[in-house]
Amino acid sequence: MRNGVAQIFLEVEPLSGRRHVEAGERRTRRDRALWIADMLEERYPQAERVVLLMDNLNTHGIESLYASFAPAKARRLAERLEIRYTPKHGSWLNMAEIELSALGRQCLNRRIADLERMQQEIAAWEEDRNNQQPKINWSFRTHDARIKLESLLSKTDRLSDIS
Repeated sequence: MRNGVAQIFLEVEPLSGRRHVEAGERRTRRDRALWIADMLEERYPQAERVVLLMDNLNTHGIESLYASFAPAKARRLAERLEIRYTPKHGSWLNMAEIELSALGRQCLNRRIADLERMQQEIAAWEEDRNNQQPKINWSFRTHDARIKLESLLSKTDRLSDIS
């Protein structure tokens, strides 16, 4: 681990209560592409289309697939994805953030000596969490989003007026 820092990849299926988490040393485009390939080929091989809701991090585009795999494989993977991005200031919209918060509180709330031990702890947490199957009953509605975004936009406009 780099100075005690690990990168966490997490996927959550909110309606089924299923999730998958892995910790690694890096968060590169290639690491992201390998995660996506494993998700589509190993965890969801029968799914015709997988909808991903995620933030706009530079590694989250499909171009990471094309940079990491042969064009035919990259295209095959990309065609099975429907990517929806959260608004720039909308990480609070991302259900994965809810799961990361639970992971942090329930599993990673202490110093863990090395990556191997962290991976073991995360695997045990994932198994327990999947056995419980807690679903995310996310009740944030369009009306609520408009109010929140209006508030954010108002603040941004005021800041730009000051600049």
